[in-house]
Amino acid sequence: MVKKLRVGVLASGGGTDLQSIIDASKKDKIDAEVIVMISENKEAFALKRAERNNIRAIFLNPKGKDEEDFDKEIDKKLVENNIELVVGAGYMRMLSSCFVKKWYGRLINIHPALLPSFKGINGQGDALNYGVKLSGCTTHFMDEKMDHGPIILQAAVKLMPDDDRDKLAHRILMVEHQILPRTIDLFAQGRLKIDGRKVTIKKGDSWKDKYETFPNVLYSEGY
Repeated sequence: MVKKLRVGVLASGGGTDLQSIIDASKKDKIDAEVIVMISENKEAFALKRAERNNIRAIFLNPKGKDEEDFDKEIDKKLVENNIELVVGAGYMRMLSSCFVKKWYGRLINIHPALLPSFKGINGQGDALNYGVKLSGCTTHFMDEKMDHGPIILQAAVKLMPDDDRDKLAHRILMVEHQILPRTIDLFAQGRLKIDGRKVTIKKGDSWKDKYETFPNVLYSEGY
């Protein structure tokens, strides 16, 4: 039996990216499984998604705690559960320097824009308001700056004439649900190598050949 990568997920909201990882794991698309889901938001639906899938769901209250002390609580839970990869899946707090340094290279994030453009909490709306013709999503290793670390995968999504923020965000989200599990798959296969700002993806299988892709989406090499 193949040993599955032990994944810890940080999420603040609905948890659809979390669900994409859970679904990929259940379908054996990835040799990884979510062991624990941690949120700083007691009302995050991601916590309920975890519970429904028999995943340990943990709410940690950040009230009255400084950033570093709070992140030490997260770190403790991850270590207790023998986590090998930490995934930011719609996690809305900046992680402290000490946390990022400890987990660097084992800490990834998904962002709903083509980084380095449109960082922050409204990547889809900012792209739409700027008038770009292509938006999309990015997975990257997290570093000490917001939405800044070395890029792993990207997928470009065309903007349509009748797009509003919600329509664009929905189409981007569907692609996030592809490239996030794939990124975890590449990590689990040991195919990712960080070299400064660049991530080299070693040759191997392609999800373009194995699974359905969306029309009008450009997937970066490695997908």
